[in-house]
Amino acid sequence: MVSDFFYPNMGGVESHIYQLSQCLIERGHKVIIVTHAYGNRKGIRYLTKGLKVYYLPLKVMYNQSTATTIFHSLPLLRCIFVRECITIVHSHSSFSVLAHDALFHAKTMGLHTVFTDHSLFGFADVSSVLTNKLLTVSLCDTNHIICVSFTSKENTVLRGALNPEIVSVIPNAVDPTDFTPDPSRREDGKITIVVISRLVYRKGALEHREVRNVLVQGHIFLNTSLTEAFCMAIVEGASCGLQVVSTKVGGIPEVLPEDLIILCEPTVKSLCEGLEMVIAKQRAGNLLSPAAIHNRVKTLYTWRNVAKRTEKACVYNYFQHKSITFFCHESGYYLALS
Repeated sequence: MVSDFFYPNMGGVESHIYQLSQCLIERGHKVIIVTHAYGNRKGIRYLTKGLKVYYLPLKVMYNQSTATTIFHSLPLLRCIFVRECITIVHSHSSFSVLAHDALFHAKTMGLHTVFTDHSLFGFADVSSVLTNKLLTVSLCDTNHIICVSFTSKENTVLRGALNPEIVSVIPNAVDPTDFTPDPSRREDGKITIVVISRLVYRKGALEHREVRNVLVQGHIFLNTSLTEAFCMAIVEGASCGLQVVSTKVGGIPEVLPEDLIILCEPTVKSLCEGLEMVIAKQRAGNLLSPAAIHNRVKTLYTWRNVAKRTEKACVYNYFQHKSITFFCHESGYYLALS
């Protein structure tokens, strides 16, 4: 697993990599995580179940992403791939320079490659155009790509000019034991609407460990995202027993059943109408109980299921029966699977 984004940094990609790695270890795989150093956290660290993490001494350029030169990471990544007898390199996030470097170096070493895209991108602004060009080069001969929703898959296929047959859809998940309902925390006689975000510069400053304690105080979870590939927040809110009201953007309509979420257009008027509808149902007692909502959600998205699908759905097991060959050419190199 390779990405610039991993603990102690907090976020959806970091949680995804950690939880997926833990479940793959449970299933008998050897998993190594490679990321850049965070402050004094350098070198090799061991996490739960012996998960080995390499914190490489690479310079951070912007927003926890390392500087891109390709070749400065080659000696370190090659040493790790050889030392750990790596057979599959799984990179995460289009924003991660280290992830793209790892894909490039893995291909030159004849290793199998997988890439998971966690975000949606546009096609018009300068940042999106540059990232999409990088993605086209990086994924042109990557063995398999994973997206977290069908909307994300369509977006990635268009951005990277990919064959849709090599792109799988495997959603994110939550640990239901971390997000359990507690109706006793709700204030009597009032309907509380919760809006909550991660510890991110653009979204506020609530510690990750405090998220559940805030969620359980509410009746309704409001999400006002303008773009989302999957949206973990609404799954966490529903797991805590809240009725969800959300904008109908990106992959959000795919995430929850219709009776657990009210979808609105990304306008103030539409969101107000959605909230009024849920408030009326709450007062009439027509909504599911927090326990019932939690029991529904905990069966929908589990990390063990994500690991199983990652392992079996044309990703890891697929490569066990494939050999990889490189053909050199004046204009570049070409990859053949047999």
